[in-house]
Amino acid sequence: MPEVTLREYGPAVSVPLGAEVGRALAASGILQSAVPDPDRSGHWLLRAGSRVGAVRTPGGPVVRIMPKTPVSRLFFLLGFSLDPARAWRERREGTVDTGAYDDVVPALAHAVERQIDAALRQGVLQGYREVEESALVVRGRLREAEQIRRHFGRTPPVEIAYDAYTADTAENRILRTAAERLLRLPGVPGPVRRRLAHQRVRLADALPLIRGQELPRWQPSRLNSRYQPALRLAEAVLRGTSPEHRPPGADPLAVDGFLLDMNKLFEDFVTVALREALREHALTARLQDPHHLDTAGLVRMRPDLVVRTGDGRTPVAVVDAKYKVEKADGLLNADLYQALAYATVLGLREAHLVYAAGRQPERFHEVRGTTTRADGRGMRLYQHSLDLSRDPGHILASVQDVAGRLAAAAPSSRP
Repeated sequence: MPEVTLREYGPAVSVPLGAEVGRALAASGILQSAVPDPDRSGHWLLRAGSRVGAVRTPGGPVVRIMPKTPVSRLFFLLGFSLDPARAWRERREGTVDTGAYDDVVPALAHAVERQIDAALRQGVLQGYREVEESALVVRGRLREAEQIRRHFGRTPPVEIAYDAYTADTAENRILRTAAERLLRLPGVPGPVRRRLAHQRVRLADALPLIRGQELPRWQPSRLNSRYQPALRLAEAVLRGTSPEHRPPGADPLAVDGFLLDMNKLFEDFVTVALREALREHALTARLQDPHHLDTAGLVRMRPDLVVRTGDGRTPVAVVDAKYKVEKADGLLNADLYQALAYATVLGLREAHLVYAAGRQPERFHEVRGTTTRADGRGMRLYQHSLDLSRDPGHILASVQDVAGRLAAAAPSSRP
């Protein structure tokens, strides 16, 4: 099977592709761009955007997209977003064990297999599940309406419902399906593949989910606490694997693979980490808080995070996360305009932008014509940077610094 290796936001690569696969890739949204190569007949120029991972296209190559961020750091961000309380407490890279792998798919497969193995170490979790079926003997409760509708005047069979103590639970179904999806991914190393197959056998009494089926719901409890890290990671796998992309006027392009959107991952990490850090300052935070720019309510706005007082009533500051690097001149005008709009609508004296990298850890711009306070200070737009190449402890310390700046805007802290 041919392979194409791209780098996140890297240069375009010329790849031999059939016209149908090329057009499907172009319309799928998997890549930033896919266009015919004007210099080489039968070739397409493929350029990766924010999505990283690997996909196998039908009739085409395996497309592998390498992240700019080290894989161990990428999975730290993912692990923190999925389980912030544990990650904040442990403050170490091992929140998600990726082994020695430096590629997304092998690291993911290793991490999920290790989590499933830890979850099953004390045995497969069983629970009660309601079963409805036709049977020759009465067991549990008689389903009277179904009995009359299906078998009026005839017995047996009888329509019954009962609670079965079984391993076919929502938790085990999710873990088994995640293991099976990973076994289909391109690039899973042999040793990891064998261990995943072993975990699938251990979960054989749980029915796998049908592709496209909504994930079953499970409730965190003391009984399934040992399953919870594996379940959160398995759900991330199932939401990021086997996507179906439907180009306009064409059949869907079904691919087997796993793709992480770094824009979304960075946004999730920043907002969740700040929410956790702000609790130490007795402040609350709302993620994706909906607002409108205009009085008619036609222009919607959804800031990534709105910081509020402890009672949740009064906005204190607004934050937007940007997975990008500052320009050479250090200015990103569109981002500043967006932050200004957020602060204006919410009636705030400051707004904050958090970047994945930058030339300075913090800077601010004071907006002209907004000086109304006795201290002579106008509205300020802050720009912060998180260096994702640093170790997790340093990243979390930077998050706490940003949280401290946000807390300083609270009413009790104002001069």
